[in-house]
Amino acid sequence: MRKLIYIVHQSLDGFIEGPKGEFDWPFVGPELSAYSIGLHERVDAFVYGRRTWDLMSSYWPQAESMSNDPHDLQFAPIWRSTPKIVCSNTLTEADWGTKVIGGDLATKFAELKAQPGKDLLLTGGAELPGVLTELGLIDEYHVFVHPVVLGGGKRVFSADRSRFDLELVESRTFDGKTVLIRQDRAKA
Repeated sequence: MRKLIYIVHQSLDGFIEGPKGEFDWPFVGPELSAYSIGLHERVDAFVYGRRTWDLMSSYWPQAESMSNDPHDLQFAPIWRSTPKIVCSNTLTEADWGTKVIGGDLATKFAELKAQPGKDLLLTGGAELPGVLTELGLIDEYHVFVHPVVLGGGKRVFSADRSRFDLELVESRTFDGKTVLIRQDRAKA
């Protein structure tokens, strides 16, 4: 069975965006970049919520013309060639090899996870990961904690989520700055 892996970059105080929606603070150095590229080799589809999709699809198709960052230059062709799934009840179609799904996410993700293939990678956002967490569908959480305190913004998880247990699988530091906390959903 395929796994659903959630990766998210957050501040030390638990925010994925600053008070004005800013996301200019994550540091992706060579070590974190190598880990990220390696993680992408485990998957054969990227999963996004609508807002994250809008951000990703506005940048990655032309990243090489907008950035000279080594990570961006290495990841852009991976992003373009990897199938994508966008969860949305308002979007009807998307380009770049993207399938749009909405409605009963529990059933649709159970079907996706039962299909043959590599794992699925859910990136960023808060709303969709919150829903999929509540449904018990996320198998691995890769939380990258960056050395910044934002003092407000959008939280990784809202306060109204149910409690659930996790098992620490790995923790490590990248580039002397960013800490990975990798947790798997605890087995019942």
